[in-house]
Amino acid sequence: MAKTTPPNPARETVRKVAPKLIDLTEKVLFGDVWERSELSKRDRSLITVATLVALNRTEQLTGHLGRALDNGVTKEEIGELITHLGFYAGWPCSMSAALVATDVFAKRD
Repeated sequence: MAKTTPPNPARETVRKVAPKLIDLTEKVLFGDVWERSELSKRDRSLITVATLVALNRTEQLTGHLGRALDNGVTKEEIGELITHLGFYAGWPCSMSAALVATDVFAKRD
């Protein structure tokens, strides 16, 4: 049986508008997809952070950077990922991601 992740303030805000979206997020995305054994959570974090950087999704990037750190991705690896994507996703996306990462890291220190 898939497990769900605990609610967070952003999800609770969205739940008021789109409760089914949050239900799917908790049960399918985090309760099933993130729990599949074919990829480690660390690898899933790298993939997710890279995608969010490339798509310039800075609002979601904040939470996923924290999750990546929790899943064993180092600050140095995140910095390298952001730098690498500057050439593939575009400089503005990487610069925005670097600013988000700076904030996330500062809150962790």
